[in-house]
Amino acid sequence: MSSTKVAITIDSGTLERVDGLVARKVFPNRSRAIQVAVAEKLARMERGRLATECAKLDPKFERALAEEGLGQELDAWPEY
Repeated sequence: MSSTKVAITIDSGTLERVDGLVARKVFPNRSRAIQVAVAEKLARMERGRLATECAKLDPKFERALAEEGLGQELDAWPEY
């Protein structure tokens, strides 16, 4: 994966915490710590969006849609 250099402004307290992680060898450098943090945040946001969209679904309607015509299909399937 290619990387692109960016300049950011970050709160000094947050930067001190990142530097602490680097000092404890949790991350090799600031860049890697920030890359991991941003990637994890984006993944959490995407999972949250999926949960939000799923909550909008009507379970009864979805079940009825999934089972629509299922009885006829079962008769046509070969028996194992």
